[in-house]
Amino acid sequence: MLRVFILIVAIGAGSLAGWLALSMQPGVAVTTIETPSPPQQMTEVLVAAADLEQGRLLDEKGVRWQSWPLSAVSSGFVTRTAQPEAVKKMAGMMVRSHFISGEPIREDKLSRGSNLLAAMLSPGRRAVAIRISVESTAGGFILPNDRVDVIQTVARPGQGQTENLSRTLLTNIRVLAVDQKVDETKGQAVVGKTATLELSPDQAEAIAAGQAAGILSLALRSSSDNSEEPTLQRPSNVSVRFLRAGQSEIVKF
Repeated sequence: MLRVFILIVAIGAGSLAGWLALSMQPGVAVTTIETPSPPQQMTEVLVAAADLEQGRLLDEKGVRWQSWPLSAVSSGFVTRTAQPEAVKKMAGMMVRSHFISGEPIREDKLSRGSNLLAAMLSPGRRAVAIRISVESTAGGFILPNDRVDVIQTVARPGQGQTENLSRTLLTNIRVLAVDQKVDETKGQAVVGKTATLELSPDQAEAIAAGQAAGILSLALRSSSDNSEEPTLQRPSNVSVRFLRAGQSEIVKF
């Protein structure tokens, strides 16, 4: 009986010692094995090898192929898979709009013509130059690619004095160049004698008639209004001059 009691005590003591030993061991870090994500699919996109200024003729040194995530490729990008001979094919094309280094090349920003101004024109548009001065161009701060309203001022003789009438002739018109400057440099005034505007055929006719009849001024528009459609404002009133008993009278309808 004594032996049985001693055996029970020994087993209990051993169990207690084992429990104390396990409880005093430092915690075991559990290592989580992460499943590696599948590799991202890549392709090669044609990009500018350096800054490409407006009007430059493209050559093989100006572009290079660069790896690009396939999921981030736009429909306008030039890929090596679709156009493996793109570097040779685009050699000699003119840059219509400035590229920064590393920017993907887009064919809609290139032209095969040799005339920069003609290449900048949107389809169906005309380039028309008008006479300007510092006073008529917001102090010289109207620059290429700005949007403007064209205001016509006409002097009409009145009773004893000259009457000046002004009206908005065109709205939201794109400025292509100022004194043959077509760059988009901002922050510096450009004092020129001519401004070249991008117009539809009807707008071009209105500008020609408006410049012959009076003085044209440009009003700079806010960049937040540039989404509006360019419009030709028809005259809202007509002035007729009557001569009665040797006196001149202007009547507006």
